[in-house]
Amino acid sequence: MKKIPEHGWCFVCGTSNPHSIGVEWWLGDDGILTSEFILNEAQQGPPGNAHGGASAAILDEAMGLVVWAAGHKVAAVNLEINYHKPLPLHETLHLAARITQTDERKIFSTGEIMLPDGTIAVSGRGIYVTAPQLFEKVQLYRQE
Repeated sequence: MKKIPEHGWCFVCGTSNPHSIGVEWWLGDDGILTSEFILNEAQQGPPGNAHGGASAAILDEAMGLVVWAAGHKVAAVNLEINYHKPLPLHETLHLAARITQTDERKIFSTGEIMLPDGTIAVSGRGIYVTAPQLFEKVQLYRQE
């Protein structure tokens, strides 16, 4: 397992952003990106549960980051998020994201946020296209 460096002002994982959710990422030798995190009232939607936008942002970041970690400078062109169960606040949640397909122009990835018992609560699918021109002037990751 290798820790993925955080990236500054990222809403999901950046330490420079005082409003960041604070998610940390790990990449396995199998190419699967994982995380364990706890959401709190800053991400609340329905009382005691996370806002759907918070879980969508986390999956958006995870599904894109697993593609980045494989060496592709990409931008999302389509995200699909499916809500199966509410995400409770103050409980350890688990995440896994992986690349599922690579075409000439598109890279597909999926991700799931799971409850403490392993039940999939939120799942997603993303389609990404190579777009290095969008990142020429940006250093995305901090070196540790």
